[in-house]
Amino acid sequence: MRKRVGITVFLRSGLCLFVAFLLLSANAAACTVFAVTPGASEDGSMYVGHTNDGVGKDWRNVDDISLLYVPAADHAPGEQRPVFFDPDSGSDAAGGEDSGDSRLVLGHIDQVPHTYAYYTGSYGMMNEHQLLSAECTEYAKVELNAVEGKRIFYSSELSNIALERCTKAREAVELVGGLIDTYGYYGTGETLIFADPEEAWVIEICSSLDEADGGGLWVAQKIPDGEVFVAANEFRIREVVPGNPDQIYSNDLFGRLEEAGVWSPADGPLDWLKIVSYGEYSHPYYSLMRVWRIQDRLAPSLNLSPYVENSYTKAYPFTVAPDEKVNLTGAFSLFRDHYEGTDFDLSAGTAAGPFGNPYRYLGPDDAHTDFQNESYMEVRPGANPRPVSAVFCSYSYVAQARSSLPDPVGGVLWFGPAVTYETVYAPIYAGSTNVSVAYTTGDRSEYDYDTAYWTFDLLTNWAMLRYDAMIDVITAKQGELEAESIALVQETDRQAVDLIAAGDDEGAARLLTNFTVARGDAIIDEWHDLSGTLIVTYSNGLITDPVTGAVEEPGYPSRWLNETGYQYGPRIYPLEDLRAAGGLNYTGNTVWVPKDATFAEIRELI
Repeated sequence: MRKRVGITVFLRSGLCLFVAFLLLSANAAACTVFAVTPGASEDGSMYVGHTNDGVGKDWRNVDDISLLYVPAADHAPGEQRPVFFDPDSGSDAAGGEDSGDSRLVLGHIDQVPHTYAYYTGSYGMMNEHQLLSAECTEYAKVELNAVEGKRIFYSSELSNIALERCTKAREAVELVGGLIDTYGYYGTGETLIFADPEEAWVIEICSSLDEADGGGLWVAQKIPDGEVFVAANEFRIREVVPGNPDQIYSNDLFGRLEEAGVWSPADGPLDWLKIVSYGEYSHPYYSLMRVWRIQDRLAPSLNLSPYVENSYTKAYPFTVAPDEKVNLTGAFSLFRDHYEGTDFDLSAGTAAGPFGNPYRYLGPDDAHTDFQNESYMEVRPGANPRPVSAVFCSYSYVAQARSSLPDPVGGVLWFGPAVTYETVYAPIYAGSTNVSVAYTTGDRSEYDYDTAYWTFDLLTNWAMLRYDAMIDVITAKQGELEAESIALVQETDRQAVDLIAAGDDEGAARLLTNFTVARGDAIIDEWHDLSGTLIVTYSNGLITDPVTGAVEEPGYPSRWLNETGYQYGPRIYPLEDLRAAGGLNYTGNTVWVPKDATFAEIRELI
């Protein structure tokens, strides 16, 4: 059993890094990410969002539901940084999940004299200089295994190293690209977003198409200011144009693709998505529907259709300019969506049950496996729409960077455990060196009342019993707590800026840390109280007022009784005749009949 402890600050970076990657390599196979640039936001903030939608445990028997702070560190000349294997990369290298070795080091790179402090989970999130990051997985045509000393990098290590070493988004992209060119890349296709307070970039990565080639392939593109980028398990960069100042790409990209026989200048512009990927995976619309949904919510004036011809559609642009500027609560809301009000509304219809439950268990054909190749598409027996707010979410966050404030104050990681629709985003300052202990521990295989993940996941699952009633209470409390946090952050901003201006950096750090820890604790306490209230109120199919003790027995809605054959239940003795009758609808009406009435006479009345 893992003991409940706070964040430990290690004095030697090697041990710190080992523990970070020992604990936090995890499955993130179905994420949704976005970046809102300053020109697209209401107050000039940069927002980067990520949902960590993983369903499995890695081979270290530690799941991906907690948060880790990695402190800044100084390093001696000649020191080496280990590069750890990620068992959730899709690679079978180094023993994979069957390995008993918990120290799978694929190689080493030269350490730098100083590394920055940052927050990480499955991937890097935010560092002390307001550099933000987010990740989502894509399927590539070629996904090579790791090879010690040859293909040593996956996106998880790349994102963490970028936050250790960089302060600017373009600098991070160039570092990541250089590491891939030099040391190779293995595993699934990946998208990483890097953003600083002023600029945001997307880098998309895959294995080389030639197994003998030790490197990987990558293309990066700048997100125009005033626009919003969205990705959801499909590469989003299309034409790669030499000389484009807003694009960077791997060494000799065009020559290597031409040598591999997958592209030539005669084919026209290089379409990155088409060349290296078959598009979305699992089933049609698995990825594209989420991109459509967020873009359509942001820019309804574009009249984007949810229906496309295939995975390679160009119906959804790389970025969109929102019809209205996005504020912080609006950024949160992008992750809180089950397609409400659309043809794909998961809170409506028979599958939502009697009380509008928008969550679906994974069906046999909802798996994260490629369903198409160069020539064929596998038409599977069925699928559920994949929403932005998925029930298997480990955590999500919206990271905020503000150019008008000093780095320790301007960067805020709004972290939400468990499912996005029912979570509460808690503020964590870039200048904080600790968080509430509830956010640093937890395992999905063992319920722990004190952990942030189980605090929120328990209430989401309880709400499924009577979702249409409980969700209004949950979202009201959620809105109250998040509004309170925003107001408290504004006040803490002012206090911390005054301390920094007065030269008291240590006092500012204490203030930011104390606020971060206390606010996280308060949110957890409030959610425990809410959970207790809703458990009492909605137990056993009843609605019990916990104050007055009044009890209601609301039963099921008439629609549901009709759809489930309630009217064919044992309400008369000629039950076989009733069940054979067909065509009856539940009306809610009661009639009286003589005890000796025939079925024909009864049927006329009902």
